[in-house]
Amino acid sequence: MDFTRRKFITTAAVGAATLGVATAEQSSAQQPAPAASPNPVGGPPQHPVIISKVTGKHSLDEAYQMLLRGEDTLDACLHVNQAQEDDPNDDTVGLGGLPNEEGVVELDSCCMHGPTCRAGSVGGLREIKNACLVAKAVLKQTHHVMLVGEGAQKFAVEVGFPRENLLTERSRKIWLLWRESRSNQDWWGPGMAAPDWKPPVPVPPPPKTTEEWNLRIEKLNEMAARIGIAPEDRMHAVSRVLFPPTGTIHTSAVNSKGEMSGSTTTSGLAWKIPGRVGDSPIIGAGCYTDQEVGSAGATGSGEENIEVAGAHTIVENMRHGLSPLEAGMDALRRLVKLYHGDMNRVRFIDMVYYILRKDGAYAGVSLWGSPKRPRGFAVCDGQGSRIEKTVALFEGESIDWPPIPRLPKE
Repeated sequence: MDFTRRKFITTAAVGAATLGVATAEQSSAQQPAPAASPNPVGGPPQHPVIISKVTGKHSLDEAYQMLLRGEDTLDACLHVNQAQEDDPNDDTVGLGGLPNEEGVVELDSCCMHGPTCRAGSVGGLREIKNACLVAKAVLKQTHHVMLVGEGAQKFAVEVGFPRENLLTERSRKIWLLWRESRSNQDWWGPGMAAPDWKPPVPVPPPPKTTEEWNLRIEKLNEMAARIGIAPEDRMHAVSRVLFPPTGTIHTSAVNSKGEMSGSTTTSGLAWKIPGRVGDSPIIGAGCYTDQEVGSAGATGSGEENIEVAGAHTIVENMRHGLSPLEAGMDALRRLVKLYHGDMNRVRFIDMVYYILRKDGAYAGVSLWGSPKRPRGFAVCDGQGSRIEKTVALFEGESIDWPPIPRLPKE
């Protein structure tokens, strides 16, 4: 049989087409058409609404004006997040973010644009300050959704982002203090030939009294002075060593047309293992936007939030009729179920969700909250920017991991 290349291609094409029709017909015959679920979300709001983490408050008014001028909702969200990335004094995102355990700043970010149903994300990005803008570039200039590590950095440089050292002198010294404070347990610190060398000792137990706390703080302050940290910055550096921040800022926005977007950016968990990626660049965990329903984002314990796909869960809850508050509280309860309700474990995690529905309704919910330490989120809806309190699932405060008690109040 003379089976030429042309015959092979023709036969394969016809067979594929036939198979496709048969498969489609069989699937249609076996599966009933999905029932149309009513969309419980109302029409667009009378005025734009934008919400974010508390740290974004100072740039919310500017972002709101962008919405009033008809600028894109994603650009408004990115304006808020970029302002924090550009601020060297915010050591949880962008320039000056606290580094991984090797002293390298690694950034994560993602964004979603509701009107075009597109998303972009970067993870483990080094030497590029504005991770949120690189995520947008992935959205606009590639067919991919997520780029990570060296590939993300190479792409960012190719599309015009400058490379720069993100470890500021301030954050570098805080990192040095962290490493020096561990010098009895690793190879950092004075060598054996140094006159102030001391033999390794076991990791000390957490202080139990105010006196013990004061002693530990005093020792860290002395280390900070030797490293060259300015007196006015020493307590901040000490607190970062004792209680590593998780960082992150999320922003969601809706305009008067009902167009929505969301964006999340972070430098991640301080002193993390190099290459660790949390929930912030994960579509559906750290951020999720559905043009028909709403937008949500998260800050807090990234690993747990990935496991419950928190932002996506919240948006789907709203699709099925739950209010922003109810949708967020349900997601928090799912976090608790990860540990089967064992509060001895739940107390070591923390989470804040920022929730915005298409009609402008919004909510902020937190796993923990108390009158002594209220949680908040920033809102701007035409009444000016302001801070509102979150609704907490549990009254009280989470415990930092590693489990070290909080500093005693003065």
